[in-house]
Amino acid sequence: MDFEGQRANEEVVLVFRRHILTTIRGFLVAVLLIVGGAVPMILKQDDPQLFWLWIGCFALGVLGYLYSLMLWHFSYYLVTNERLRQVRQKGLFKKTVVDLELDNIQSISYGVPGMFGSMFDYGTILIQTGVGDLTLSMVSHPETVYNEIQNAKHGEGGEEE
Repeated sequence: MDFEGQRANEEVVLVFRRHILTTIRGFLVAVLLIVGGAVPMILKQDDPQLFWLWIGCFALGVLGYLYSLMLWHFSYYLVTNERLRQVRQKGLFKKTVVDLELDNIQSISYGVPGMFGSMFDYGTILIQTGVGDLTLSMVSHPETVYNEIQNAKHGEGGEEE
């Protein structure tokens, strides 16, 4: 896989995203709009205009959920043999990119937050550097991602003493 800004001799090791459960808020809003739009139609069945209200609520709910899915899909993390890149889509036209050289990583740890984290296989990865910490929350398969970042870091030079 190639990506924008890739350096010569830089190879992609891993691409991962936050867990799909991060879109749950958009899903719940969609369900609320769809159900909420249906209530007036059910209570007052003789008014055909309420059907169009429900159709509008349904369309708005689906578009809202598709928007949250789009933000999730276009936000990802990329690990190469040289760096970790975080790409965050923050709207239709706004995105931020943060690069962290693997040499700058001092330590990496991960945690799984209880029963739901274990059931749905998500967790938080904490990457500590000399200038601050980078927290990757709600990451799918945190143990696998942790191991891949560790392997990329130590495979790059492996000259830590």
